[in-house]
Amino acid sequence: MANLLPTNEHSVERVLRTILGIGVLSLAFVGPKTPWGYLGIVPLATGLLGSCPLYTIFGWSTCPVKAR
Repeated sequence: MANLLPTNEHSVERVLRTILGIGVLSLAFVGPKTPWGYLGIVPLATGLLGSCPLYTIFGWSTCPVKAR
């Protein structure tokens, strides 16, 4: 069975995505209070999970290669 949520993000990218997601999501509550701020859920979720669906579709990964 294929892994649905493979870890394909580098730890630095995960932190940046999480910070970006929180920043954009705050636009729905603090800033101009626009519903577009809810788009911040996407980078927040991918940052917390460590898996990007687009990376999985295209076969990309920013994770360092693990030595065997």
